[in-house]
Amino acid sequence: MSATLIPISGLQVASRKDMGEAMAKGGGCSSGSCGSSQGPADMDPETWAKVKDHPCYSEEAHHYFARMHVAVAPACNIQCNYCNRKYDCANESRPGVVSERLTPEQAARKVLAVAASVPQLSVLGIAGPGDAAYDWRRTKATFDLVSKDLPDIKLCLSSNGLALPDHIDEIVAMNIDHVTITINAIDPEIGQHIYPWIFYDGKRRTGIEAATILRDRQLLSLEMLKARGVLVKVNSVLIPGINDDHLIEVNKAVKARGAFLHNIMPLISDPAHGTHFGLTGQRGPTGAELKKVQDACAGGANLMRHCRQCRADAVGLLGEDRGQDFTLDKLPEVIADATEARTAYRDWVAEERRDRAAAAAQAEATVAETGKSTLFAVCTRGSGRINMHFGKVTEFQIYEADAEGIRFVGHRRADNYCLGGHGDKARMDEILRVLEDVPYVLCSKIGAGPKKRLAEAGIEAIDGLAQDYIETAIAAVLHSKTAHPGRTAESA
Repeated sequence: MSATLIPISGLQVASRKDMGEAMAKGGGCSSGSCGSSQGPADMDPETWAKVKDHPCYSEEAHHYFARMHVAVAPACNIQCNYCNRKYDCANESRPGVVSERLTPEQAARKVLAVAASVPQLSVLGIAGPGDAAYDWRRTKATFDLVSKDLPDIKLCLSSNGLALPDHIDEIVAMNIDHVTITINAIDPEIGQHIYPWIFYDGKRRTGIEAATILRDRQLLSLEMLKARGVLVKVNSVLIPGINDDHLIEVNKAVKARGAFLHNIMPLISDPAHGTHFGLTGQRGPTGAELKKVQDACAGGANLMRHCRQCRADAVGLLGEDRGQDFTLDKLPEVIADATEARTAYRDWVAEERRDRAAAAAQAEATVAETGKSTLFAVCTRGSGRINMHFGKVTEFQIYEADAEGIRFVGHRRADNYCLGGHGDKARMDEILRVLEDVPYVLCSKIGAGPKKRLAEAGIEAIDGLAQDYIETAIAAVLHSKTAHPGRTAESA
């Protein structure tokens, strides 16, 4: 009997071994860690079952599983000074941005098509382009259609929280066990500078009144969801000069009410987007400012230090967006069921997780002996491996290794160096800028030219550890440096 062919991001594979190789070639995640870094040993079995395949709620799952958003909820009940849902660019990743709005029936068909082509798909989310809880009729209709045909796909929604308390019973009944609420302020004096108006109880409201109502409904939503066993991620947009210092209080408040994760995101502010903040000159935070606020919240609600701020029609693994591959005009007439492929893929992930956990534990024991804190920039497509060419990287995962172990600390964006097979000097200059404090780059391959430029900047590029797990590769480099000071990691 012939082996079952399993499509992985456009590739056909016939075994778990082939599946791993396919992931290395292009089927994995190209971004950094997202969500809780905790594993099955750190939480109760019920919670682990909810997060283990959710790329936004589990750091580990993010390496293996894909999500998709469907733009079925255009209506919104608040106005945010950082939002303009009319703008669209296919190459932009920004909340509220979509290329086509869908009916529930069109969305369900699109989800079927993605699930048939992308067995990594584990989560369907509705994040707008308006508010999923306010435009509830369309949201519920979409979830009902999808859950009937794809019961193995998790359901997830995002909301500003204003209308959310009205639908808690339905959310629980529909087995939606992941909800994201955007809470930017708990002090109405601050909130009034973020929200020009809200529409509540049949009336448009402004100022302190609007900010107070919104705050109270958001916190009520969090409390109600927590009480019903729904995991809640809180998103907060960091706006310098408005809520940057205040987000520490937001973190304390959401922790006290049981938030599973707190995701502090940078304001995206560009006049071209047509938002109020963009047009009035409100800047976004620097990377250092974002990290400072995140670090100040340590000990509070668990922080999500990575977020793609995804489009409302995003498709694929975090760090990639295949939405343009699945527009309505590109969907096949006949869509085959792919349950077997998704099951086989998840079986492979279970084995890969066990292997990686064992390798990481051994690597961390080795690193603990070195002591000194060291940063690494990692080129990866996913599966937690060194499996991406330096010239194709659009962002680097940054890992830190010290006596406490090896951990992901963030990602740094840098447009890929290779364009049409040739290097680009301006892009290389940007790469050197974002990696100025990182002594090592780990990649599957790198050309002589960029390797030399990195070396001139004091950065050693290492491509002799291709396909190794990130943790074991880092341990190998540090062990080499300790055993043979002065040598390159690959020559030791």
